[in-house]
Amino acid sequence: MTPSPQTSPPPDHAARAHADGLIGFLSDSPTPYHAVRSAAELLEKAGFRQLGETEAWDAAGTGATEGGRGHYVLRGGALIAWYVPEGAGPATPYRIVGAHTDSPNLRVKPVPDTGGSGWRQIAMEIYGGTLLNTWLDRDLGLAGRLSLRDGSARLVNVDRPLLRVPQLAIHLDRQANDGLKLDRQRHMTPVWGLGTPREGDLVRFVAQEAGVPAEEVVGWDLMAHSVEPPAYLGRDEELLAGPRMDNLLSVHAGALALAEAAGADGTGGTGGPRSIPVLAAFDHEENGSQSDTGADGPLLGSVLERSLFARGGGYEDRARAYAGSVCLSSDTGHAVHPNYVERHEPGHRPTPNGGPILKVNVNQRYATDGSGRAVFAAACERAGVPWQTFVSSNDMPCGTTIGPITAARHGISTVDVGVAILSMHSARELCGVDDPLLLTRCMQAFLAD
Repeated sequence: MTPSPQTSPPPDHAARAHADGLIGFLSDSPTPYHAVRSAAELLEKAGFRQLGETEAWDAAGTGATEGGRGHYVLRGGALIAWYVPEGAGPATPYRIVGAHTDSPNLRVKPVPDTGGSGWRQIAMEIYGGTLLNTWLDRDLGLAGRLSLRDGSARLVNVDRPLLRVPQLAIHLDRQANDGLKLDRQRHMTPVWGLGTPREGDLVRFVAQEAGVPAEEVVGWDLMAHSVEPPAYLGRDEELLAGPRMDNLLSVHAGALALAEAAGADGTGGTGGPRSIPVLAAFDHEENGSQSDTGADGPLLGSVLERSLFARGGGYEDRARAYAGSVCLSSDTGHAVHPNYVERHEPGHRPTPNGGPILKVNVNQRYATDGSGRAVFAAACERAGVPWQTFVSSNDMPCGTTIGPITAARHGISTVDVGVAILSMHSARELCGVDDPLLLTRCMQAFLAD
């Protein structure tokens, strides 16, 4: 039973400290490119080392063939990290935490400078299933990646009020409160100044912000973000509001869990380690995962195979390792909404601070089956954390995750889990303060098995 507001206890110190770290992670990660850098920094503190994809991983000096070493690969907005315990063989299976780094938002078009009627504006394309109205009348910054003439890339983050998508005053739309209808092309173009639009203005501006000559910028991947910082919410501050929880909450938890697994480095007894812990954080989940950095691309399989081959394995070892592997696909799910209770399945109503959720859909929009449920339940039991189950109402379409894609592409047993939130795909989402830590502890137990 949920405690009444009069008796609801404040979050414990460990959960609050973990949430503080998540706030910093969200603030430092306005784009997928920043998110993977933030995750890499957490892993480097635990001794992980970056490997280049063009390096020969079995060459002297890479450390890829040595036990007791952690490595990671960065490609765009994706990160694959793994730790090889001492005594791991080529056929040692993998324990994978999967997540994604992208969130629905507004992204800059190739010809960005536009406007009229005395306004300078930035042309935007809608990315993913964005709740458009949540981007209205909100102070927005601009961040992303600049591609330079020499082939390198530079991250940029203008984390101050720069853009705004102004809503039409109710005096000019008397039916706005009866059903707001936004045209994705005409109504979602933010303003950023007054005057006549000039070609190249935006590129010159962001190049200056990044400290590079504008003439060296030949490409860009830029997106808007809310500059309002994450914050604790509620009388007892047992809730956390912030941007991009879907799904940087899982990326943050996965990076901490992998760092913990590397620090523990248990061998599982005299037979050597039972598994190799992995974090796979993909880009482009919000639009189908079909890219070279998405879950439907070759990146995860390529990295796992190269690690295995560098340790002397072959095709038979790969088949054995994959057959024994398990993936915990972690993405946010829906908490029961107090104002729309009828939209939820009556027997499955996850609540904030009730622990991580097991996500089930028999039509394989989620990859969970009975054996996956057993793996998840065992991890939660070992970690001492409560858990909940989510199923969509039969009259409500179900979303999906990287879980079914990972299972089908690699033949790896997969279970879908996450944290229950409100306002999914909003510019600002809401979760319980306890749940991020509970999810991390579940992941730690899963990776340590």
